Parts: sequence; structure tokens; C-alpha cells
Amino acid sequence: MIIIGVDPHKRMHVASAIDPATNHRVAALQVEASLAGYRRLLKWADTFGERRWAVENAHGLGRHLAQWLLARGEAVEDVPSTATARVRELSRGGRRKNDVIDAAAAASVAALHGDANPVLPEDLTTVLGLLDERRTNVTTQRTRLVNQVHAVFRDLLPGGAPQNLTAATASRLLAGIRPVGPVEAARKQLARDLVSEIRDADQRLKLLTAQIAETVAATGSHLSEVDGVGPIVSGRLLARTHKMSRFPTAAAFASYAGVAPVEVSSADRVRHRLPRGGDRQLSHALHIAAVNQIRMPSSAGRAYYDTKIAAGKTEKEARRCLKRRLADHIWRLMIRDERDDAAGPGGQQGTTVQSSAAGSTPNTSSSDKSLPEPATPDSTTSQTAA
Repeated sequence: MIIIGVDPHKRMHVASAIDPATNHRVAALQVEASLAGYRRLLKWADTFGERRWAVENAHGLGRHLAQWLLARGEAVEDVPSTATARVRELSRGGRRKNDVIDAAAAASVAALHGDANPVLPEDLTTVLGLLDERRTNVTTQRTRLVNQVHAVFRDLLPGGAPQNLTAATASRLLAGIRPVGPVEAARKQLARDLVSEIRDADQRLKLLTAQIAETVAATGSHLSEVDGVGPIVSGRLLARTHKMSRFPTAAAFASYAGVAPVEVSSADRVRHRLPRGGDRQLSHALHIAAVNQIRMPSSAGRAYYDTKIAAGKTEKEARRCLKRRLADHIWRLMIRDERDDAAGPGGQQGTTVQSSAAGSTPNTSSSDKSLPEPATPDSTTSQTAA
């Protein structure tokens, strides 16, 4: 078995083949970032026989190459650049850095079975990721436009425009303005242009929201059945996780999402807080779900939140506990969905996780800390949802 590490760049890729038994470089090759270069790279790799690939940043600059290799039956792993940096730091190369060394470092990370993760073929979750990113960008653009309209209205009307300004409200305000002089006329025309752009952004957001909801439905996910989780949050959860089965436990998913509390104790004071790292988009999606449940008086999440408040937790601490429990519940629900999908119609009994995931919040033990793993291999099947 040979491991081929790849350091991708925009115009060229560098590959290093190493023997995992000795961790020594066998050969290296530089090719152009083109289909001809890809074919040359694969032909070169055929000389090694059994092999697997370790592509640094396979979800960034290395995405196209990684997916091209997957389509041809190759085993590809993603190696984060932080992992290759650690390998270089601990090597005996005197902190030397070049593309060949970076590619070899990526292969070394894969050989150690540490930070490398298998690259999966693109599917509907990739579509959701693209739509969610586009929707976020349009939302940011709309916010900027609204702020600009507010700035113009401050110079057109005493006190400016009201908060939560919409395109319809802005149009009504503009209809009542009679500009005096060229300056006010220019401001009114500028406001009209901005309102028109806000309308366009609203239409794009409406279309993107419908596309996300349609794509979520096509995945067969049951996330929308959870209180406080709509199509937008469901789409982000699916897009950011891709395959929930890559997380062996609920605690591993919570740690990845940045909702597993870490201890920050000092002397006799013992306390926990959420980590600074993790996937911030996933953490935000879980935060939205938690806040929505807290606002729903009849939800199980609100009942769980109230029990934490009654136990002496602050609102922030209780919300943190709810986010952690939601992560557990969503992990079990998505695992069940994946296994149901793998079993297909008429799948054999026993192929799914019997986790009673129809509820909105798991009714498990209320530890504020993230457990390293389930108590038993079947612990996820015995936990019920409220």
C-alpha cells in the first residue's frame, strides 16, 4: 500500500508517494491543474499498484481533483492544512517548507490515521451547502441595503425611518416625500434604487428558501419534525455534516459542532463554557433551534430549559445545556435516517436505530459536560425522546 499525498494549488498540483511502513518518500510529481494533468497523475499512480490518496484541503483548492479521483474509484482522504503544519513542525527537516514536503506531510497524516477524513462523493447535501451559502450572502447583502436606506431616510425625514424597515414601508414613506431642490431629489432617487434592490433580494431569498425546502424534502430527512427546526436549519445541518455516520458518538458530533462544554475551572471554582472552536455554522443552527424551542411554551425543549432554570442555572447556562441535548437528539435522528435510507423500502428488521426520535428533545441525563462516548455500544438505542 502506497499513500499519495497531494498539495493542491490553483494552477498546479504536487504529489508525493510515501511508503507508510517506513514513512519515506518513494517518488514525487508535479502536474498542471487540468484534465490532462489529472490523467498524467493517475497514470503515474498506476505504477504503485494498491494506493490511497491524501489531499490537503480536499474541500477547498483540492475539491475538483478529489471528486475527479472519487469518480474513478480511487480512495481519497481529506487532510487539513493544520495537520500538515504539525507534521512539518515535528519533522527533522529544520522547518523547511515546499510543495513536495507539504504533499509528503499530507500523506504522513493519512498514514497515521489521525486527522485525515474520507472524502465522500458530492450529493444533495452539497447542493444544500451551495444554496445555504448563497442565501447567507443574499441575506448579508439585504442587511447592508436596509442600513443604507436608513441612512438616506435620516436625511429625508425627521427621525428617519422606523425599525424593521421593509420595501413596502419604505415605498409608502417615499410616496409622501416632496423633495425641495436637487439634493433632496437625488436622495429620494437613491432611496428608490435601494428599495428596488431590496425587493430583488427579497425575491431571491424567497426562491432560495423554497429550493432549500424542496431539497431537504428530497433527502428524506426527518429533521423538520423537531420543534424549532425548519427547512433552513435542516438544510444547514445536513450540509455541514454531510454524513452523520462519520461521527461515532453523539459526543463526537457535539464536540465538532462546538456545543460540548469544556471545563475552565480555577482553584475551588468549577465551571464549564462552550469551546471557542468547532463548526460555527453548525453551532449557530443548533442555537437557532434552541432559541425557537425556548420561545415555544409547549415544547419539550422549553420544559427542559425550565428544569435547568429551576436547578439554579442562569439563562445562558440553561440554553447551553439545551443546545448540547439537541445535538445528541439530532445525531440520533440523522443516524436513524441514514440507516433507514441504507435499508431502503422493506429493509430487514434491526437495520435502524430504535431511538424514539419523534420527540423534539432527548430525555437523557442532564450532565452539563460532554461524555467521551456512550456507556455501552447500544446506548443510543435505549435513550428516549420527550
